[in-house]
Amino acid sequence: MASPNSGDVGAAGDLLGTGLLAASKDEETPAVETTATSTSSGRLAEHEMTPTRSPVRQGVRRAAAELQEVFLGTKLFPLFSAVPLAVAAEHFRFGRAWVFVFSLIGLAPLAERVSFLSEHIADTAGPTAGGLLNATCGNVPELIIALFALHKEKMEILKWSLLGSILSNLLLVLGSSLLCGGLANTGKERPLDRRQADVSIGLLMLGVLCHILPLLSKYTASTGDSIGSALGLSRLCAIVMLIAYFGGLVFQLKTHRQFFVQEGSSQSSSSNSDDEVTNNSVIGSASTVIWLIGMTVVIAVLSNYVITTIEEASDALGIPVRFISIILLPVVGNAAEHAGAIIFAFKNKIDITLGIALGSAIQILLLVVPVILIVSWVNGIPMDLDLNLVETGSLVMTVFTTAFTLQDGKWHYLKGFNLTLCYIVIAVCFFTIKAVPIPTNDCLVIYFWGNSVQHQRRYRPEMLGLESN
Repeated sequence: MASPNSGDVGAAGDLLGTGLLAASKDEETPAVETTATSTSSGRLAEHEMTPTRSPVRQGVRRAAAELQEVFLGTKLFPLFSAVPLAVAAEHFRFGRAWVFVFSLIGLAPLAERVSFLSEHIADTAGPTAGGLLNATCGNVPELIIALFALHKEKMEILKWSLLGSILSNLLLVLGSSLLCGGLANTGKERPLDRRQADVSIGLLMLGVLCHILPLLSKYTASTGDSIGSALGLSRLCAIVMLIAYFGGLVFQLKTHRQFFVQEGSSQSSSSNSDDEVTNNSVIGSASTVIWLIGMTVVIAVLSNYVITTIEEASDALGIPVRFISIILLPVVGNAAEHAGAIIFAFKNKIDITLGIALGSAIQILLLVVPVILIVSWVNGIPMDLDLNLVETGSLVMTVFTTAFTLQDGKWHYLKGFNLTLCYIVIAVCFFTIKAVPIPTNDCLVIYFWGNSVQHQRRYRPEMLGLESN
C-alpha cells in the first residue's frame, strides 16, 4: 500500500520534470535557430558559388578524378611507365629485347585494371552475369596473345601460352594462396567446398582427356596420315569441350544453383567493404565501358609487340622461348587473379580462392582453347590439341595433383607448399630443356617404325647429302 505523501511527491516530481523540460527547450531553441540560420546561409553561399563553376571545369575535374582512380588506384601504377617506353622502343627501333621486356612489364598493370573495371560492370549486371563477365575479362590478356599468335601462325607459342595459363592457375595461384592463407590462419579449422572442387576437377579431367587422345592418335594410327587423324580428332574434341563448358555453367548457375548458395553468400558478405568503395567511385557505367575498351586496345598493342619480338628476345636474353611462353607470359597475365586469390586466402575465404583459380583454369581449358582451335579451323590454319609429350605430361600431372590436394575437403599450408614446388619443378624443366627447332618447308619427313610404333623424324636435305632447292 502506498504512503499518503506518495501522490504529492509524484505530482511535485512531474511539475519539476515539466519545468526542466521547458527550460531545456527554451535553451535549445536559439541553438536550433542558429543552426538553421547557418545551414540556410551555407546553402545560399553554395547556391551563389554554383553558377561560377562552368561545365568545362566540372568535366575537367571529373576526368582528373577518373584518371587518378584508374591509374593511381593500384599499387602497380609505377609499371604503367613501361607502356610508353615499349611504344618508344618500337618506334625508335631500339633492341627487340627492350621492346619485349617493356611490353611484358606493361601488361601486368593493364591486366589488373581490366579486372578492376570489370568489377564495376559486374555490380550492375547482377551476380550471375557479373561473375561470368569478371572471369572472362580476367583472361583477356591470354586470349589476345593467343589470337595474335594464331594470326602470325606461331602455333607452338600459342599452345605454350595457353598451357602456361592453366598450369599457373592450378599450381602457382592456388598453391601460393593455400600457402600464404595457411600460414596466416594457423590453428583454425579450414574446410573447403568439396562440391565446387569436385565439379571443377571433373571438367578439368575431361579437358585433359581431350588433349591426351590427339597425342596418342599420332602413335597408334594405322596409316601414314597420323597428323590428319589427330587434326580431325582435335576439332571434334574442341566441340565436346565447348559443350562441357556451357553445361557446367548451366549446372552451377541454373539447375543446381542451390549447391553454391553458401559460396555466393560468403562472397557477397566478404565484399561489403569493396561494394562501399565501388559505390563511392567516381567512374560511371559509360566511363567504365570506355576505359575497358581503351585498356583492351593497349593490351592488344603490347601483345602484338610480345608475339613479334619473343624469338629475338629469347636469343638476346638467353631464355628459351618455351620458358617465356609457358612461365613468364602467364605469370604476367594472371597477376590480378593471383593477388585477389591470395587476399581472400588470407581472410580464410578459401571457397572464393578456389573459384578464382579453378574457374580461370577451366575457362582457359574448355573455352579459350576450343574457341582458338575453331577459329583456326575456319581460317584454314591446321591446329590440333597435341601439346607434345612433356607438355601433355605436365598438364596431366598438374590436374591429378590438384585433384588429390582437394579430395579430403581440408586445406593447410603444406598443400599449398607442395603445389608451389610442383610449379617450380615444371618451370625448371622447361628452362633447361632445349626446344626442338620448328621445321621449315625445306625439311624432308621420314617415317619409320620401331617396336610397332610409328615415328617421324625431320631431316634437312644437306643432312642426307642432298641438294636443297
